[in-house]
Amino acid sequence: MADLQQHLFKLRDAEYAMFQAKLTPGIPEENFIGVRVPILRKFAKDYMKNPECNSFIHTLPHIYYDENMLHGLLLSEVKDYDECVDLVDQFLPYVDNWAVCDIMSPKVFRKHKGKLIHKIQQWSKSTHTYTCRFGLEMLMSHFLDEDFQSEILDIPLHARHEDYYVKMMVAWFFATALTKQWDASISIIESKQLAPWTHNKTIQKACESYRITPEQKTYLKLLRGVL
Repeated sequence: MADLQQHLFKLRDAEYAMFQAKLTPGIPEENFIGVRVPILRKFAKDYMKNPECNSFIHTLPHIYYDENMLHGLLLSEVKDYDECVDLVDQFLPYVDNWAVCDIMSPKVFRKHKGKLIHKIQQWSKSTHTYTCRFGLEMLMSHFLDEDFQSEILDIPLHARHEDYYVKMMVAWFFATALTKQWDASISIIESKQLAPWTHNKTIQKACESYRITPEQKTYLKLLRGVL
């Protein structure tokens, strides 16, 4: 993959690399090339046509953060559902930060929600931080609108992962649920079923949303717990 790395370095923004390193704790600064996301997205669309692309997505692990970001963007464009899930399963164990996790959003998932919900249940039970986070993010992205059923709230409710990035995703999920499915999700906040930190963070994030009414925000603030 030396040719790919050389090309990515040609797209490098050194200041952006330093900025990304500060936002992504735990990843060595030298692992950041510094390709801005819009440029990387454009590159990914072109790279998909390159015969080397297939070899790249089957060669793990990568060295650079930017390679992992590219990998996530490429998986988001895979058109066959089963192939996409297989590739995601191969990649998730190597995902070691929130940004790479969150950039993955396979478009094909929208057409296969019956199968997807079962994979989400598997991912969300994982002890691997970013596999769990990815599962919860897919649940939030695909099952809080027309495909919503109150039972899906049990999935993040039982994700008792202690890692910060999972707890943040659970809070993000329930804050989003409050904006979209208030009647179904407010009872979880009222009964304090979430861990205290996640409960309060959910309320904070919900109150930051313009989709929550002033009256709802006032009520939520009354439900804040003491840590």
